[in-house]
Amino acid sequence: MTALDLSSPVAVVGTGTMGQGIAQVALVAGHPVRLYDAAPGRAQEAADAIGARLDRLVAKDRLSPAERDAARARLEPVDSLTALADSALVVEAVLEQLEVKQELLRELEAVVGDTCLLATNTSSLSVTAIGGALRVPGRFVGLHFFNPAPLMPLVEVVSGFATDVTSATRAYETARAWGKTPVACADTPGFIVNRIARPFYAEAFAVYEAQAADPATIDAVLRESGGFRMGAFELTDLIGQDVNEAVTHSVWRSFFQDVRFTPSLAQRRLVESGRLGRKTGRGWYDYAEGAERPEPHTADAAEPPAHVVAEGDLGPAGELLPMIREAGITVREEHEEGEDSGTRLVLPSGGHLVPADGRTSAEFRDVVYFDLALDYRRATRIALSASQDTSPQVLAEAIGLFQALGKKVSVIGDVPGMIVARTVARIVDLAHDAVAKGVATEEDIDTAMRLGVNYPLGPFEWSRRLGRTWAYNLLDELHLREPSGRCAPSLALYRHAYATDKREAAS
Repeated sequence: MTALDLSSPVAVVGTGTMGQGIAQVALVAGHPVRLYDAAPGRAQEAADAIGARLDRLVAKDRLSPAERDAARARLEPVDSLTALADSALVVEAVLEQLEVKQELLRELEAVVGDTCLLATNTSSLSVTAIGGALRVPGRFVGLHFFNPAPLMPLVEVVSGFATDVTSATRAYETARAWGKTPVACADTPGFIVNRIARPFYAEAFAVYEAQAADPATIDAVLRESGGFRMGAFELTDLIGQDVNEAVTHSVWRSFFQDVRFTPSLAQRRLVESGRLGRKTGRGWYDYAEGAERPEPHTADAAEPPAHVVAEGDLGPAGELLPMIREAGITVREEHEEGEDSGTRLVLPSGGHLVPADGRTSAEFRDVVYFDLALDYRRATRIALSASQDTSPQVLAEAIGLFQALGKKVSVIGDVPGMIVARTVARIVDLAHDAVAKGVATEEDIDTAMRLGVNYPLGPFEWSRRLGRTWAYNLLDELHLREPSGRCAPSLALYRHAYATDKREAAS
């Protein structure tokens, strides 16, 4: 099954931001495009707005004047659904209400031919439920574009329970022909991106609610250590707190209030107060003119230790050892076996510096944890956590060590899993769970998370880099300390961590 021929008319119903964006994508790809909106005059206004954006593309040398003129000639606002009768594809981008979409599709089905592909751009509703109103539900598919549609490369192609393989394939190939990167997924709450991205927000909010760190510090650690383009607090301010919370609630409700997707009370209070982010001038941060952006907590300068002893395999943090040597600090490596052997750096004072593993400093004497980094050499900030009983000298040596490596240091509260580590572990877990349940392939999930939300690595890329058992072990320890079930590792992650290892050991 191939993509729609460029001579095939494409219709877009609903001319808000997403509708206009989708229409522009199809138009620039070469299709005749028709715009319809139930509100009188809106289709013409949308056509004018698209025309103005085409002018800007010409001004930026991304479109030639001839291509713009040809695109304008193919764009037609219409004032009735009957004008869409010969469309090969109709994409609806109307109000996110099930009944509204179902009624529209019934009306469309009475107008278009049985070979016309029908699609929804819904981001939160069930494709299966929307298509359930159709006489021919097999030709109905989800085409979830990301905002702004002309710029964002990702399109989630969602197959409802009744969607024919031929319809899904044609939608997939058409999206690719339009210059997009399509990923195929089953009709599950949140699809790929909005399902697997929930921990990015949830874990940041959980650390904040535990009073372990403030928003500015958490955001800085996610960016400067985790490699994420934006932190959770600044990103939700950009999205809109009400919009982000609504997606979280939708996924949570759709999964029958699965505790893994529990919404944040802190975010609820923000929404209730009307602090919705940039669009209202205030959210987690103040966007009023002249308002100062709060600075992340950064530790004062401390003396680096003269030497450290590396015990055990530091795993993902192993790249720290050559960096420590390059900083002029002596490193002695010891590989002890036995119950007390561990993964740690022993400081001159006798304290231990340990990679985040889901446990807390309070459980041990003079243990300082350090957070996961995407790339310890390139990271500009590292988070440390210690308990109230940790020796000030041990903490000072840990701070000084990372400062000697050229890092800013943020000391946070004694929260298990810290910030980056618990976030990545939960994202990896949800990704493995999604594959096990047939939502999408590993490759498509990695692509979706990199392109849809700009993650530095896809979940499976993280998983391979960190090691087979890393995420499971961290979440297992975290679940023991926060036994609500929210952080409990999935059966899919358990199987990934241990079943294969046992087969490898047997061979």
